[in-house]
Amino acid sequence: MTAWLRGALFGSLALIAFGAAAQVKPRASEIMPRASQSLTLAVVNNGKHLITVGDRGQILASNDGLKWAQVEVPVRSTLTAVAFVDDQTGWAVGFDATILKTEDGGKSWMLQNFEPEKETAFLSVAATDRHHAYAVGAFGLFYATSDGGISWAEVAAPAVRDEELSFHSIVRLNDGSLFIAGESGMLGLSSGGKWQRLKSPYEGTFFGALPRGKKGALIFGLGGTIYVSDDVRSMRWSKLALGTEAALYGGTLLPDGRVLLVGLSGAVWVVDADGKRARPIASGVAFSLCGVAAVNGGLVVVGESGVQRFNTSL
Repeated sequence: MTAWLRGALFGSLALIAFGAAAQVKPRASEIMPRASQSLTLAVVNNGKHLITVGDRGQILASNDGLKWAQVEVPVRSTLTAVAFVDDQTGWAVGFDATILKTEDGGKSWMLQNFEPEKETAFLSVAATDRHHAYAVGAFGLFYATSDGGISWAEVAAPAVRDEELSFHSIVRLNDGSLFIAGESGMLGLSSGGKWQRLKSPYEGTFFGALPRGKKGALIFGLGGTIYVSDDVRSMRWSKLALGTEAALYGGTLLPDGRVLLVGLSGAVWVVDADGKRARPIASGVAFSLCGVAAVNGGLVVVGESGVQRFNTSL
């Protein structure tokens, strides 16, 4: 697990993240005065608030990306991802196979799954409505719920799970299908509830995927790798060259179809809506970034040194 974390995150941060595992019973996350400056792995704008998740179960909320308030969380496990289906309902996932749910926009969180004995982690979560959500992670870990999280069960998907490759991202495409990206070029697609493995244009690791158009996606990962497709079922992908080999760890869609990507050493890129051009944005930070969200007049980025907002013209 430690070796996998070193490749998936930031190398030297592996032991920090791994330290949250192996707890037999959940313990509430501590309220810390410098929480906004600690390891933060994901950020999302749910339409009303910005929500971040990260080290030792810390979840923070903000209205503007400048002032942050830590909220009470029933676990101390490192949290890796967060997603909302509307401005009130969302899930966060992480180490110890942890799954948390909020129904009040991130002000409070309830524990829905906690299995430290598995010694594994969820790395991504997606929801299609208030009842259906999906969590994926290390070594083919894949859970789903159809009752709002009252119960979670493993998904039978041998086409994508048999190799036990780590899933780093699960997203809902705009045609309603689910799409997975992960280790060793792993790409998977659901169709009518059945999963299929897609031919990949790249044998390295993908850290993220975002929907594009009706049937397409943009995928990104190691070595500054970006591939774009208008229809993932066609298995035709176009490579977008950045002129850098800096790994890309996180991203988000803008309302106009452009994509924001962040990664190693404070890298921030904006990809045009046509998927053919990208330009760098100066973030003013040197630490590695793994999440980004747009706010009025600027961006909020998160990573190994916490949360930072900066103003920029997109």
